[in-house]
Amino acid sequence: MPVDHYENFPVASLLLPRRLRRPVEAIYRFARSADDIADEGDASDAARLQGLADYREELARIERGEPPARAEFGSLAAEIREWHLPVQLLRDLLDAFAQDVTRKRYADYPELLDYCRRSANPVGRLLLHLVGRTGAEALHRSDCICTALQLTNFWQDVALDWRKQRVYLPQNDLARFGVGEEEIATGRWSEQWAALLEFQVDRTQRLMRAGAPLVHHLPGRMGWEIRLTVQGGLRILERIRRVRGDVFSRRPTLGAGDWPRIGGRALLMSVVGE
Repeated sequence: MPVDHYENFPVASLLLPRRLRRPVEAIYRFARSADDIADEGDASDAARLQGLADYREELARIERGEPPARAEFGSLAAEIREWHLPVQLLRDLLDAFAQDVTRKRYADYPELLDYCRRSANPVGRLLLHLVGRTGAEALHRSDCICTALQLTNFWQDVALDWRKQRVYLPQNDLARFGVGEEEIATGRWSEQWAALLEFQVDRTQRLMRAGAPLVHHLPGRMGWEIRLTVQGGLRILERIRRVRGDVFSRRPTLGAGDWPRIGGRALLMSVVGE
């Protein structure tokens, strides 16, 4: 459930049960290294796509029960076997990363949601498989949270994504609010831009809150992990709203002073059942 480089991914957190740390770390390493192939360095598009194709072949070998050709896939193969993780979810991540190489614009919100279905939602679904919560309602709420986290990342990283020639804001929303891409290129804030970001923050917040009841169906410390993740995402959305969408002057992030507030809100979720 990415924000940049999966920084909201609960990697070996002290809140995670010890038995889950190895599979979570294996999933994280796979996701981050594949994302780096698509994003980092100065490789050509062809080289990036080939690197992702190589990862896809490793998944096929694992699925066939064959040993991975590359040693770094050994731990992932072991966790897939032990936890019966659906390999298709990992393929979905690779599909999204490949799309980042070849596609830089999205016509509308449904197209963006389809990207999030593959770039973000598989992470949450894999976590649910680890804790045995794979009913339809749990999967739906997890998808809401993961997509909301991905969208939150997009809104806070508009300027960073522009440097990669990417615009995740739907093209029809830009037109609706009278905003042109030149405003992103120059980092120019306007009242129209503020209205556009307010609109995106509103619907992302609604999506996050629609997923939040998932935490009451997760066991023990995993439930607390996701409470904090949800509240962290909501806090970033608040910060974007507070600066009226001016993500150009300073990227909205969480600081030390935010964590007591996030912790208090996470505790309130368990008390009032939100």
